[in-house]
Order: sequence, then C-alpha cells, then structure tokens
Amino acid sequence: MWLLIRLGVGAFLAMNIMLFSLLLYSGTFGPTDGGLVRAIHVLLWVFATPVLVILGGPFIRGAWQTARHGRATADTLISIGALAAYGYSALEVVRGGSAVYFDTVTMVLLLFTVGRYLEAVARSRAARSLRPMFAAEREQATVLVDGVEEQRPVRDVKPGIVVRVRPGERVPVDGVVVDGHSNCDEAVLTGEARPRPKSPGVSVFAGSINGMGQLLVRTTTTGTATRWGRISQLVRQSLERQSPLQRLVDKAAGVFVPVVLVLAGGTVWYWSGHGPFDQALMHGLAVLVVACPCALGLAAPLVTTLAISQVAGRGGVVRGGGVIEALAGIRGVAFDKTGTLTTGNVRMVGVVTEGVSEAELLQRAAALEQGSEHPLARGIVAAADVRKVVPETVPNVQARPGQGVVGGDGERLTAVGNTALMATLQWPIPPALAARARELEADAPRTAIYVGWAGRVRGLLLLDDTLRPEAGQVVTDIRELGLTTLLLSGDTPAMAESVAGALGFDAWQAALSPVGKSAALETWSQKQGPVAMVGDGLNDGPVLAAATVGVAVGGATDLARESADIVLPATGLVLLPWLVRLARRVRKIILSNLAWAFGYNVVALSLGAFGLLQPILAAGLMAGSSLVVVVNSLRLERLPGGVASAKPTVAVSYAR
Repeated sequence: MWLLIRLGVGAFLAMNIMLFSLLLYSGTFGPTDGGLVRAIHVLLWVFATPVLVILGGPFIRGAWQTARHGRATADTLISIGALAAYGYSALEVVRGGSAVYFDTVTMVLLLFTVGRYLEAVARSRAARSLRPMFAAEREQATVLVDGVEEQRPVRDVKPGIVVRVRPGERVPVDGVVVDGHSNCDEAVLTGEARPRPKSPGVSVFAGSINGMGQLLVRTTTTGTATRWGRISQLVRQSLERQSPLQRLVDKAAGVFVPVVLVLAGGTVWYWSGHGPFDQALMHGLAVLVVACPCALGLAAPLVTTLAISQVAGRGGVVRGGGVIEALAGIRGVAFDKTGTLTTGNVRMVGVVTEGVSEAELLQRAAALEQGSEHPLARGIVAAADVRKVVPETVPNVQARPGQGVVGGDGERLTAVGNTALMATLQWPIPPALAARARELEADAPRTAIYVGWAGRVRGLLLLDDTLRPEAGQVVTDIRELGLTTLLLSGDTPAMAESVAGALGFDAWQAALSPVGKSAALETWSQKQGPVAMVGDGLNDGPVLAAATVGVAVGGATDLARESADIVLPATGLVLLPWLVRLARRVRKIILSNLAWAFGYNVVALSLGAFGLLQPILAAGLMAGSSLVVVVNSLRLERLPGGVASAKPTVAVSYAR
C-alpha cells in the first residue's frame, strides 16, 4: 500500500514537471523571457526535490546499505544516475544555465518505481495461495475455561484445552471433537476440497475450515506444534532458500554492476570529449538506467516462488528451489511398494499355527506390534481387536528394519517378522510350516509373516494389502515423460515381480532391507543418472536421502523427516507426474528469462554507450524488460494439475 501511495504522489509531481518542461522544449519562450525561464527552472527544482525523496529515497537507502558492506546492486546504478542528473541540474539552476534535466530524473525514478510495483504485484500473486497457510502464526483460538470463553493466541494453547470452533471459522488447533457435528474442508493440508464429516471422537486439524456446525475440540498438541504450523514453517523456509541457479545469477549480478559503473564512467568520459558535458552526462545516465539488472534478479526467484506456492496449494511441501531444479533433471524414478503404491490398509486374512492356538499366536504378535505406527503393526493389532484378543505388555521391544520386531528376553523372547529375521535369530522354521507358507503365497498374492518365541517358530500370519487405484496410471504417466521406473521392495521376488508387471515397471528388485534399498538405488543411479525416490516415509529415510530427490508420500509424521526433499499428502501420489512437468516448466521458463535478461542487457548497453538512447527511453525499456520477465513467469500458473484415472483395485502382499 505504501508503495502505491508513493507512486501516486510521485506520478502527480512528475507529470507537473513534465508539463513545464514541455513548455521549455517547445520554444514557447524567447530571449526576452530569461527571468521567466529561470523561475520555471526553480519551480522544477522545487517539484523534483520531493520526488527524489519520495521515489528515490528507497533506492538511495538500499544503495547506501549495500555500499557499507562493499557491494553494489541495482539500487546503486539507479541512485548514482538520479543523483548525478539531479545534482548537475541543481548546479545549472544556481549558475543560471539552461541544461536542466529534472524531468529526466523524475521520470526515470517514476518508471523504476512502476517496475518495482509490478514486481511486488507479481510476487504477491505468486504467494497468494500461501496466505491462508501463513495465517497459522497469527491465529486466535476461542478457549473455554470453566464454561467462560476467552480469546488466546494459538501459541499459548496447551494440550487438553477445549476450543470452540464456530461455523465458517478456521480450525486453530489439532484435536479431537468432543461435541458437535459438522464438515471440514481440509484443502490447505491435503489439496482436496472435499468436506470431511466431523463428529465426537473424530480428529480435526488446524488450518481446515469448519462447515455449518459448531464444534467443541479438545486439543492434542500445543498450538505451535500442529501439522498446519509445521507445514507453514517448512514452506517459509523453502521460500528463503536459494537454488544453485539463483546463487549463480546473484554472483553474476554482483560482477555485472561494477562493470556497468565502469562502462557508464567511460561513456561520460568519451562523449565529454566529443560534445557538451551535459549531453555526455545524459549518455552515461542512459547506460546506468538501461543496465539495471532488475529482470535478471527476477528471472529465477519469481518462478520458483510460483512453483512452491502451487505445490503448497495442493498440500505438499518442497524444500527449496534447488529441489525443483534437481527434479527437472532426473532420468528415472524408483518407488517403494508398501504404503506408497499400496494403501497401507493391511488385513490379516489367515493364521497357521504349529502346536499352539491361533489366539495365543495372535496375542504374542499383537503384543509386539501394539506400540508401532507401521501399517503391518496396525493390521495385526486390528485383527487382534476384532477377535477380542487382548495383547500383553512386552518389555525391550526393538524394531529390526527390513526384518520385523523382537521383544522380551531369555525364554520369553518373541519375534514377528520374515524369514531373514528368523535366520538371524537362528530359529528354524518347521518344514511343514515353510511348505504351507509357500503354498499360500503361490495361491494368492499374499505374504506370510512368521511368529515365534522361546527359540522356535510357532506359526504364521497371512497378510495382504491393495494397490492404490491411481498407482498404475501414475507409473504410466511417469514413463510417458521419458523416465525409467524401478520398484524397490522388501517383499518376496515373486510378489515384487507380480506388482511390477501389474503396474508396468521397467525393472524391479525384491527382498531388500532399508540399507539394501539404498545400495540398489545408488547402483541404479550410477547407470541411469539423477533419480528420484518415492517412499511413504516409514523406514525409508536412508533411501530417500540417497536419491537425487527424495519424495515422501504420507501424513504428518513425514513432515519431520529431513531426508525427504518433497513431502506430499497421503493421497498425493497422483501429483507426482504433475510435479515432474512443473519442475521441467520451471527450468524452461527460468532459462528463457535469463536468455532474455542477458540478451536485453547486451543490446541495451551497446545502444546506451553509443549515445543512441535517452535516459527516459532507457528507463522505459528497463521497465518493459522486467514486465516481460513477469509475464513469462506467470505462464507457470497455466500448467494444470493432473489427476490420474483410477485402475481396478488389485490385492497385493505386504512386507516390511
């Protein structure tokens, strides 16, 4: 708003200066009107001084601040040019001369301010979709204390407090509904605008919009630890991070400005030997003005901001512009299977025992898995709950990534996992049980998970999962983008081959531990080139970190995983092909912006140095150059977000 006010006041004064200057340029006054001409010069000086302060002040302050640190920027060029022309014109007024250029000073500053305003509008438009997200830091909550309402900042809300959410309000906290019925739009978190029903016992999340019903919500986290708040912090951090290309451009601009200063000084020196000094000064001013690297400075960050805001608007987080640049250059995409290509809704579909009851086997397994958030654990615990089996508490529970979980000690040591875990523990699998497992896995796409204790394998649990409806289309779209696909699975080779064939993968590898996945990905990337890895964020930290770009698809827990460069919502797998297209479009637009900015400066500097540009025309060209970059960058908004068509659900097995 302040920029717009300054622009309005400056434009009013600049237009008046231009009108009086036109009287001087048109030859209206004759030799006998010298006193009137000098009075007009003084009037122009009076009008130009506040313009220099109002419009030129920010440029001069910026130039001074950078000069104190030994650097020169675009503000330096603008300030030197404007102050030189203003000072020379003021000296001419004092001396009674005729070479005054207050109109040039004011119009140059006006055009530069217009350029800054256009930049501000473009940046604001780029970040517009992020405003609701950043509002998390300023939210107020209606807290009920002994039946009395009071307003508190969200940061002061603690777990266990009851908060009232009225119809149409934004939910300020994460919590559980204790009273009321409504629907909530969670698009700011998931990218899906479909309202979700809320009733007592159902979770609500900060940032979502309440529908027509009033809700009483008991908070489950502190006000600053909500998923919405964490997303806001991550997005803000990503906007502050410069990409390698942006850093390169900034370094180039740091060299470019001193070169322009030298060129402008040389232009003044050359033309002062071939004509009046005031004309030489105008040629030098034209060089300073036309070479302002505003377009160069806008070329990359504006497009990057637009891209990050588009991803955030769909419920995802990109950790900086460098991630987008890297994603644009990948040659292949590797996928984890469980929880990424599958729904993670594991079901237990069978139990086989060896000398023990099914209830005891299930009780032992559920006792180990009840504290885990892993999909396999949830499936086993859910099966125990359905069968009314109450698990006991087991001490010393330890996860074995890629194998299973063990707990207890001595004779009470219990283990749940795959054949690799049993081999590590040196617990033999009874031949009949192993044969039965092979038979079950051959008859249907399911996986046998062994359960044992006291040094023996006592039975197995048969588990299955289902492919995400969109998984097949996503893999197809990725391949149509010219990328190679690889499936990395901890499951059996037969199962990995079955899933890879059903979804159309180029290659697959099976029976991999988390460390094995990292090694396999590294070997593949050495042959393939830069690759992305897509996982569900559970046990995928090492392989996500090993990839050129790590993409985590999942819930709130994934936001804390620094190993993922991109975090998508639980239903965000469908966004993956669009993300690749977005990254490629970003790279293309940035390169075209840079080509235009450098090409423009080469031509414009040549024209200015040869005396073929007036400062006002140079300022107009500069503003036009920035406008071209802005318009070219905003083309990114026309890239639609893809939605994969659903394929029939397919049953698949589950392995850790």
